[in-house]
Amino acid sequence: MRKLTGRLADPRTLPIVATIVLFVALFGFGSVMYTGFFSMQVLTGLLVDNAFLLVVAIGMTFVILSGGIDLSVGAVVALTTILCAVGAEWLHWPIWIVVPIVLVFGTLYGAAMGVLIHFFRLQPFIITLAGMFLARGACFLITTQSITINEPTFHAVASLSLPLGGGSLNAGALIGIAALVVAIFIAHFTRFGRNVYAIGGNERSALLMGLPVARTKIAVYALSGFCAALGGVIFTLYVLSGYGLQAQGMELDAIAATVIGGTLLTGGVGYVIGSLFGVGILGTIQTLITFDGTLSSWWTRIVIGALLCVFCLLQRMIERQAGRRRTGGAGLGPRSKEPSNGGQRRPEQHGGGDPVTMV
Repeated sequence: MRKLTGRLADPRTLPIVATIVLFVALFGFGSVMYTGFFSMQVLTGLLVDNAFLLVVAIGMTFVILSGGIDLSVGAVVALTTILCAVGAEWLHWPIWIVVPIVLVFGTLYGAAMGVLIHFFRLQPFIITLAGMFLARGACFLITTQSITINEPTFHAVASLSLPLGGGSLNAGALIGIAALVVAIFIAHFTRFGRNVYAIGGNERSALLMGLPVARTKIAVYALSGFCAALGGVIFTLYVLSGYGLQAQGMELDAIAATVIGGTLLTGGVGYVIGSLFGVGILGTIQTLITFDGTLSSWWTRIVIGALLCVFCLLQRMIERQAGRRRTGGAGLGPRSKEPSNGGQRRPEQHGGGDPVTMV
């Protein structure tokens, strides 16, 4: 029991524990206040309505774990919807031809930003901001109108449904679940995942240990681009149209879901599964407002902003507490980014698939 309590209070696991508790509390509050809220239909509806955000947040989780940021994902989602619509309606291509093309495009787009960030020593914020403007502008360069998709294979895939209890999961939700499982395996059970955590903990130490920093950082942004394109495909199946103004602000929602999910903005600490609960919290807040019926939808943004501030403050307190533990009570600041022990740090590897963090 004492070991479990210590594990839950660990600085690496405390944020995700707080996230899970908050999700359960919000869902429990809705179940008590509103008839019909506690049902499989509502629970599956959260996943169906937010599957595209979940996939985008998965890619964002890897980027933030590596110590970076990606502001281009929302624009890439919009561009993906345009490309899918153009391929389906103008070129009359079926979905199994269009989807691989847009996924390759998204991967290469993210990799190109990763190359600029690493080899030219440019700030991720600026490069991905430029990527956001470029992708959003390309949408309106292709067309300024909304393109409705009538291609039969898109409609066939969009109409797929898997009954589950009293609810059902559509194709987008199933893709989101599959992406989550694969991402958890990559993050916690592969060398690439361990490298991402090491680079996010301390990039200089990762270089000194001989880790492939350049390859890993480029791969992280390529993965984020892939997830943004995949999220765009799910969003296209959800709305069956392409438009350049879609997914506005989705990059901010993805960052909020990742941070609320327990991933530290400084990098190196977090769990992919936390992003699922982060997205779930955002979706639950919106569902609560819908069930209430008297509140403006803008209350969703207000509550998310407040939660984001609370979780950022929680992260800072956890970092300070961890600093005190490492220095025997003398260290009051956040985790140092300078290597020690003769210019080199060693990653602490935990058993059972836990992430590797820098200590």
